[in-house]
Amino acid sequence: QVQLVESGGGSVQAGGSLRLSCAASGYTYTRSNFCMGWFRQAPGKEREGIAGIDSDGDTSYAHSVKGRFTISQDNAKNTLYLQMNSLKPEDTAMYYCAADLFPPSTYPSWLLEGGRYKNWGQGTQVTVSS
Repeated sequence: QVQLVESGGGSVQAGGSLRLSCAASGYTYTRSNFCMGWFRQAPGKEREGIAGIDSDGDTSYAHSVKGRFTISQDNAKNTLYLQMNSLKPEDTAMYYCAADLFPPSTYPSWLLEGGRYKNWGQGTQVTVSS
């Protein structure tokens, strides 16, 4: 079973930056397409997939964050990151990381589909004030 623990959330003013981390443990997958993603959910809104990365390091981003957010992973540390720059009040949400095995051939859009992931962290809150 994969365990995921997010950290790095907090409060920041508009235009500021934050880096989220997601420490993963409990898996030993090799020669497989282990993918991870970042999702967020604001009060009263649906969950949104914002960034994903596959085992080759290929990434996918939602239009709402493209050019401002960067997803990356440190395989040696089993940690996923989300660098968030130029933050806006509308970025305020609970942020979650997710992980799962995907088929060898994965469409980039799949990385942003929450229903494709079985393993989720508890979330970390990001609040951006104007």
